[in-house]
Amino acid sequence: MAKIFSIQKKTDEHFVNLYEFDGINTKGHESHYMVATRARSKEQLKAVTHDYSAADAVVIYSIYNDQVVLVKQYRYPIDGAVYEFPAGLVEEGETLHEAAVREMKEETGLELKLLDVDPLYEKPRFTSVGMTDETNAMVYGYASGTISDAFAEPSEEIEIVLADRQEARRILEEENVALQTAYPLSRFVSDEAPFGFVQ
Repeated sequence: MAKIFSIQKKTDEHFVNLYEFDGINTKGHESHYMVATRARSKEQLKAVTHDYSAADAVVIYSIYNDQVVLVKQYRYPIDGAVYEFPAGLVEEGETLHEAAVREMKEETGLELKLLDVDPLYEKPRFTSVGMTDETNAMVYGYASGTISDAFAEPSEEIEIVLADRQEARRILEEENVALQTAYPLSRFVSDEAPFGFVQ
């Protein structure tokens, strides 16, 4: 297995930072590898702690009156919109489920009633492990209430989208869709029960 012999912090930002990893693999190849991370300090890096149990962010797969709740959000890395599930960072001292309820309210104005699912389906997973140590956990539930952007952060450019199966299929075929959204959305399109694959 490769060995890391040096880690240097390259940026000091609030939400995302870059670290340069210097290491050598079992073939003797030396690497200088840039890693994007939510870690504010070197001591918080997953490569240092080896603790993969806590999610950095939560992703919410929810149903509202037989429609799936999506957000169409502008993202700077692609200079365009991408369809995603409502999502956001888990704040310090907050549980995964508390973060999900808060983020759902902030991004959509809707209330979230969480499903009780096997923890296997809520386990934090890596997003794009070739460039980041970020982990996301998905939660599942039913949304209710009135859609509103009154609680949204001013930095976010979000359109709330309620999609039935036909519209969800069109989105998958024609639009930019985040990977962590695409798989459950394809299950929504093809399965008779929206949460059949987690129950």
